[in-house]
Amino acid sequence: MDLGIKGKVALVTGGSRGLGRQSALALAAEGVNVAICARGEGTLNETADELKATGVKVGAFVADLGDESGAADLVAKVTAELGPIDILVNNVGGSLGTSDLVNSSLDDFHMVMNANLWSAVALMKHVVPGMQERGWGRVVNISSIFGREYGGTAPYMAAKAAMIAASKHTGMAVAKDGVTVNSVAPGSILHAGGTWEKFSQNNPKEVVDEFIDRNLPMGKFGWPEPIGATVAFLASTQADFITGACLNVDGGQSHNLF
Repeated sequence: MDLGIKGKVALVTGGSRGLGRQSALALAAEGVNVAICARGEGTLNETADELKATGVKVGAFVADLGDESGAADLVAKVTAELGPIDILVNNVGGSLGTSDLVNSSLDDFHMVMNANLWSAVALMKHVVPGMQERGWGRVVNISSIFGREYGGTAPYMAAKAAMIAASKHTGMAVAKDGVTVNSVAPGSILHAGGTWEKFSQNNPKEVVDEFIDRNLPMGKFGWPEPIGATVAFLASTQADFITGACLNVDGGQSHNLF
């Protein structure tokens, strides 16, 4: 299937590893020129080299998206190096706090909201108007099944639910402009350096096996490639009629019907 996005420019935040890396690789495989960012160099240059090997133009940027000035600076750098951003994938995120609201501090809520929601909102505010002017654009926000149903910590649930809501509202607002905005809700995905790798390493095998047996119908954790493929599809011309949606990619883990 030709996704029709060869030569487009994408920005993938948190793109050096995990779901961001796989999203960037999936887009590059379709001929998309890709910019990735991360808070530290770490694996940033290594992932950039992987992307360059596909033959596309690549930008790799160390960026702190903790405030709007960081978002504005990143967009300016990407635009100067690769051109206007056609595809935005907001993948930055993380969790803090304990499981419930009472025992999670307000600082926990502020930090998790900032990482998961405000960074995405700031980038959308800087990127979406240009998409509207050009009459084409794609935004894909990485949320979580725990933005749709109970699970994870209270700050994380609140942030991911808010991301889905912001995606829905923005998608509706720009639908007539040739711009789509969608979110993806991964389940428990295992990748190097991720939450579920740490869980698997830090708990006895019987605890991990019990979690898998109780929660994961496929009998195993998810893996990044299906997330990347979903992002690439939603960023494509084949998904022209999909906007404001949230797609679960969870191997049947979530329980909600809708």
